[in-house]
Amino acid sequence: MIRGQKVIIDADLAVLYGVTTKRLNQQVKRNSSRFPEDFMFRLTQKEKDEVVAICNHLSRLRFSTALPHAFTEHGAIMAASVLNTPRAIESSIFVVRAFVRLRQILATHKELSRNLVDLEQRIENHDEQIQAIFEAIRQLMAPPDKKVKKIGFTVKEDMEQRVQGSKDSRSQGFE
Repeated sequence: MIRGQKVIIDADLAVLYGVTTKRLNQQVKRNSSRFPEDFMFRLTQKEKDEVVAICNHLSRLRFSTALPHAFTEHGAIMAASVLNTPRAIESSIFVVRAFVRLRQILATHKELSRNLVDLEQRIENHDEQIQAIFEAIRQLMAPPDKKVKKIGFTVKEDMEQRVQGSKDSRSQGFE
């Protein structure tokens, strides 16, 4: 990591795409508008010394007077678009396919997200309905607050006495 970014040095990128470092740098210079600072930057002398000290395979840069370029991920992909080698073309095609596939996946996720929102709304509605059912069951299970009237005829006490009295008077007359 250099300047807080993952980078690849121009010499390594040239090997990756099957060209010389000189050819890579020529194409970058010809297409400089395609390489803003967040795609590519030139190392300082101090950064070059650190890279050479850390990476043994870059020891040949130790005696070079030129400061190497460092390419970020964006710059490495852009370099593939300005080079005309089979490997660079293959890389460009891979990136395009990956981008299209990513877009398709995101579209699928949007649809899935919409379905999840619909499902959440239905579940919330079901929760309310289930809550209403539980409330109705609780009301049915609760003991009644007042006396329930008996179904049928009822006899009051004074009515019973009258009935008893009339029975007594009838029974006296028949004796």
